[in-house]
Amino acid sequence: MKTNALDTETLLIGLDDDAAALVMRWRRYLESEKRMSAHTLDGYGRDFAGFVGFVAGHTGGAVSRRTFAELGVRDFRAFLAGKRGSGVGARSTARALSTVRNFYRFLARSEGIENDAIKAIQGPKLPHRVPRPLTEEGARTVMESIGDLAEEDWIAARDTAVIALLYGCGLRIAEALSMNVEDIPTGDTMRITGKRGKERVVPVLPAVHDAINLYRKLCPFALTKAGDALFVGKRGKRLNPRAVQLAMQKVRAILGLPESATPHALRHSFATHLLSRGGDLRTIQELLGHADLKATQVYTEVDSARLLDVYDKAFRRA
Repeated sequence: MKTNALDTETLLIGLDDDAAALVMRWRRYLESEKRMSAHTLDGYGRDFAGFVGFVAGHTGGAVSRRTFAELGVRDFRAFLAGKRGSGVGARSTARALSTVRNFYRFLARSEGIENDAIKAIQGPKLPHRVPRPLTEEGARTVMESIGDLAEEDWIAARDTAVIALLYGCGLRIAEALSMNVEDIPTGDTMRITGKRGKERVVPVLPAVHDAINLYRKLCPFALTKAGDALFVGKRGKRLNPRAVQLAMQKVRAILGLPESATPHALRHSFATHLLSRGGDLRTIQELLGHADLKATQVYTEVDSARLLDVYDKAFRRA
């Protein structure tokens, strides 16, 4: 994975040479050892650039190794206050603080630079958020309708195949779009490499096979060479997630679905529908690639809420 040039330039603004080298070592650590995706690296880069920009303005000079070591509780609180004052939401502020904490853990572990002040900082309280899946009927309708607004038949087949992987296999959109030609499943399971390089095996339904095969048949670009992207855009380059998001946005407007009906909601739907049909929580954890069972347990709240809703409607009808 290559470091994005724009992100590198952004990261180094406001740093002296020694601090810039330090930050680049952190970047390489995230990329090679933590094996973060390009999308996650981009988010970390932007959050950290915002932090450095604040520190440079706050201290009135180029940020150095010593600056990082000597920032105090008031400085970090001022950074968070500045985020809130500029209208940044609690979730984005918490993510920025998480990025800064990650950097300081790296400094302590790899560079011998300790700063106890960052440990004393508390992030904003986040509201408890439960995933918002589609109903089974809604998910099926999306599968059947996602290609209706596409300009060409092969694009319609492509979008259907991507959605089939998200809902039928529980993939993240980044996992589906990172698939290469050699990753096309040939049996009833396939191996997926998820976050931080963690591998898992997921089942592949016949409908998913059919969707991928139809897309390959109609695609005007050769999808035969190992290493080539499976899903491509109009110019034959690897498909951008934004294209799938826009297709989903169009179809949900036509179907009257809520704004929560995003590509990622199909992964939530996969997990929730499995659980409602008696799926084992540990198995669902493995299928989703969650490192912690707590991340999977949130779907029990979704299913409980669904059952209560069904009961409430039945009670009112009675």
